[in-house]
Amino acid sequence: MIAPILFVSCLFLSCASDAYTRIDNALYREHYAESVEILERDKKKIYKDPILYYLDKGMLAHYARSYEDSIELLQQGELAIEEAFTKSVTQEIASYILNDTVKEYAGEDYEDIYSNAFNALNYYHLNNAEDALVEIRRMNEKLEFLSAKYGEMLTDLQAMALEEGGTIPPNPESPSQFSNSALARYLGLLFYRSRGAYDDARIDRDQLKIAFANAPGVYSYPPPRSIDDELAVPPGKARLNVIGFGGLSPIKQEQTIRIPLFLPSFRYIKIALPVMVYRPSAISRIEAVLNTGASFSLELLEDIEAVARETFKEKINLIYLKSVIRGVMKGAASSVLGAAADYADDSNASLLLTLLSLGAQVFAEASEQADLRLSRYFPAKAYVGGITVDPGIYSVTVRYYGKNGRVLASFSEENISVREHTLNLVEAICLQ
Repeated sequence: MIAPILFVSCLFLSCASDAYTRIDNALYREHYAESVEILERDKKKIYKDPILYYLDKGMLAHYARSYEDSIELLQQGELAIEEAFTKSVTQEIASYILNDTVKEYAGEDYEDIYSNAFNALNYYHLNNAEDALVEIRRMNEKLEFLSAKYGEMLTDLQAMALEEGGTIPPNPESPSQFSNSALARYLGLLFYRSRGAYDDARIDRDQLKIAFANAPGVYSYPPPRSIDDELAVPPGKARLNVIGFGGLSPIKQEQTIRIPLFLPSFRYIKIALPVMVYRPSAISRIEAVLNTGASFSLELLEDIEAVARETFKEKINLIYLKSVIRGVMKGAASSVLGAAADYADDSNASLLLTLLSLGAQVFAEASEQADLRLSRYFPAKAYVGGITVDPGIYSVTVRYYGKNGRVLASFSEENISVREHTLNLVEAICLQ
């Protein structure tokens, strides 16, 4: 029974990989609408989980400037994540028998968090600043909840580990220290400033700096120098901001660990863990140039890859504990059958029990698979910059450069009406 399941799974993954390659190629060529079309055409080959479909298509729709579609899709993904996190006791029980892939995908925390950031940008592009701020507040609420989200679940699993194995295995990761997003605070700063809510804008600016101070594992670089200029715009002047996204978010790969057990006839258990793996980006620097000749560099604000890995720390501890418990249960079943075979009086019964013991070992080895599901089309990094100018009509070109100085991509926005006391924000994208 296991072999057909594995064959179908491999066939599905092969078809999905081919479809992803076609989407990726469209993205690298900056053909964003084409990437949406490919995803929709091949969705049955790619997606078994609705959350991944909503998130991937929602992000591609954002890049294609289909902002209303992106809002609807990302909101559907957000709702599905909320529902999947709390439901299905039967799925949880099944995951102790087989592996975590039998459960409905419930999304990663960073996917849930950044769906609000991109919906805030969607609303901005649709001239709806009020709903944009609602998305930013939701993002901050999720971040505040994040540190407590897995606490009770981890305690319950530790108690179960004691019952099953007598000890609590050490966690592979230290707890996450990420509870404040510089990107969320930056967007909050800009939106509050545009509404004249300068006290709120100052709070978000200060919280941005606190985010850098409190999570050095995520923010291993200095805050953008332009941050302090955002609240120092002289009367009669206007501020033009640029946010540039680059690269693609991480994927997961399987890491196999074998843990020795002191059980007769079963020497180890196999643990298969998902590991976040970064996808390389060719981007070295980003520059914005105005039609007046003025220019400024975009600086790294949010390393979304690092946030993905940091927020995954809490979940990987749960996955590790559950995998150990599951492995011990499978190993114990094989060990009991092996011991029964040793003491069986009848040779036929002994042979049958031995075969069952070996079958249990084979099942334990083959069924232990890491859950590698993850959305693919969030960006890897967010860069920001800004310039203070006279109010007027401007054009801006954003150039992404590779390490050899070659221009990877060039994004132009024409006839931008830059006004006082409003948010004048240009968004650029290069997913190479």
